[in-house]
Amino acid sequence: QVQLVESGGGLVQAGDSLRLSCAASGRTFSSYTMGWFRQAPGKERLFVAAMRVSGAQYYADSVKGRFTISRDNAKSTVILDMNNLKPDDTAVYYCAADRSLTTIPANWAYWGQGTQVTVSS
Repeated sequence: QVQLVESGGGLVQAGDSLRLSCAASGRTFSSYTMGWFRQAPGKERLFVAAMRVSGAQYYADSVKGRFTISRDNAKSTVILDMNNLKPDDTAVYYCAADRSLTTIPANWAYWGQGTQVTVSS
C-alpha cells in the first residue's frame, strides 16, 4: 500500500503561481511513477502531469510550459509547481502513484484525497 496526502491548494488570482505537494508513505516511493490529475465540477478526472522513476516528465497539452512536476525521493514527496494560473485550472487536484504510466485515471493504483485549487479571473 501507498498512502498519499496532498497539500498546498487554495484560492489565487489568474496569473498567480501555486505549489502543490504530495507526501507519500508506505512502500518504496522511489519505485513508483508519480502523477497529478485534476477534476473540475461535473467533469471527468483528467491527466495533468507525471514523472517516471527515471525522471522523465509528461504533461497535458493544457499545462505544458506552465506546470512543472518534480520529485524528492529522499523525502518521498512529489511537487507540482503551477505558474500563470488560469480560471480553467480550477479543479480538485489529485496525486497518484503506480508502477506504470498512463493518462487513464482508472489505471492508477493509489490516490490521495485531493486538494482544491480555485483560480479567480
